[in-house]
Amino acid sequence: MEMWDPQMSLLTRHFKVLRFDTRGHGHSSAPAGPYSLDELARDVLDLFQALDIKQTHWLGLSMGGMIGQALILQHPQLFSSLVLADTTSKRPENAQQMWGQRIAQAKNQGMAAMVESTLERWFSDEFRERQPVIIQKVAQGIETTSIDGFAGCCEAISHINTFDRLSEISCPTLIMVGEQDHGTPPEMARAMKEQMAKAIFHVIPNAGHISNIEQSDIFNQHLLDFYTQIALI
Repeated sequence: MEMWDPQMSLLTRHFKVLRFDTRGHGHSSAPAGPYSLDELARDVLDLFQALDIKQTHWLGLSMGGMIGQALILQHPQLFSSLVLADTTSKRPENAQQMWGQRIAQAKNQGMAAMVESTLERWFSDEFRERQPVIIQKVAQGIETTSIDGFAGCCEAISHINTFDRLSEISCPTLIMVGEQDHGTPPEMARAMKEQMAKAIFHVIPNAGHISNIEQSDIFNQHLLDFYTQIALI
């Protein structure tokens, strides 16, 4: 949940905000995997039903964006708007191999072995050097993630395949991506936007994969502009 700290001051001024830890992360349980995106979407649906939430303005980054896509394609009536940040809708050809290697490394060497390579994928070199306190906090979060949770979610996102259905999404949508995001690169975000004719699209300069943290001011301004444009605030 802490990954959204830079957005809370903005969002809580205008919305009732629900943050939750995805299964296998933070304080949520980590049942034995593998998981699927449909299961992760069902977790959200169960949470919404338990809290009597009828509609949402979804904000998801990376896996959160993938879960949002899976859920909106199953239950479009739940969504009043959709923000997809640094995410994808199509698995690369080497997805099984790539994620399989990461799962094997985590299981064989522990999550501490995943920290450095993950930070390199998530943040630009300049940000890692300039913000050691933030990087250390993120590193601790990676290291303390459940191995079962990590492996289960890796398996789920390695099967993402919503690209051909994106045109079905009709609610107001904002797509953002870090200029230096190599995991879910700008070209994929642009392709997603082309599938969603009315979506608003922004590339965030000088940001890697976790753009909401690395360039929080720019990220938040795009959120504010989007919500203002669709008359939510």
